[in-house]
Amino acid sequence: MITLLDGPLGTELEARGVPPVRDCWSAGAIETAPETITAIHRDYAQNGCAVHTANTFRTNRRASGDSWRARTLAAVALTKEAVPKHHRVAGSIAPVEDCYRPDLSPGSKSGPEHYAMATTLAEAGCDLLLCETFSHPEETLAATKAAVSCNLETWVALTAGPNTNLMTPQEMAQLATQAVNLGANAVLVNCTPAADTQRFLEAIIETAISVPVGAYANAGSPDDNIGWRADCDLGYHTYAKFAKSWVDAGATILGGCCGTGPRHLAAIQEQLGV
Repeated sequence: MITLLDGPLGTELEARGVPPVRDCWSAGAIETAPETITAIHRDYAQNGCAVHTANTFRTNRRASGDSWRARTLAAVALTKEAVPKHHRVAGSIAPVEDCYRPDLSPGSKSGPEHYAMATTLAEAGCDLLLCETFSHPEETLAATKAAVSCNLETWVALTAGPNTNLMTPQEMAQLATQAVNLGANAVLVNCTPAADTQRFLEAIIETAISVPVGAYANAGSPDDNIGWRADCDLGYHTYAKFAKSWVDAGATILGGCCGTGPRHLAAIQEQLGV
């Protein structure tokens, strides 16, 4: 059975005229454009997605300051308001620093921050927790422990980065195994170019890992300042063909990351007949 996870909020907000804000990325839209956030969630639901990620990627304390808790609760409420009640809401837990800069990570010392985020997301009523876009091993495991401690289903998504230089496929597979050993219920490859995702996915699958595996990849690349460039010739149906290859390799959870949108997910649904 294939589970369709939704696509991004940050780059989709940008595509709809809501620019990202340095440090807090898409979190500012919780106050400035809540109606756009709910519209995006609804569009994903109408295009086949059954798991919806709340806009909490940058609502942690480091990114959102004193408003972090209020933003986190509001983001989950917006998601729950927008999607059918039988769909699931995932609370996003991200690295406390720049997800493409593991050198800035506090490593295992990030545990209390991730615990605060995880417990707040659980309090808000999330159905599962999604630790996403991690590459630093110690911080990945700290976030996983925090999420698992809430007794909610926990998915862990790892990134090799836009240039696939943050970890090798073998390093990702090893880290995925460690996350599962801590209680992760699924592992995914995310925020990696679609054309490069399969080799990382296959490395994880080759370990005979005992949980569902999935992927949600990027289309385009970060710009030099802030935001996203849709600068690759990766159409909706091309992305869906990549997704089909991930399923053929053994993936059962599919979605979209930066630069994708509802039409990419609709194309996956059409390609796979799910």
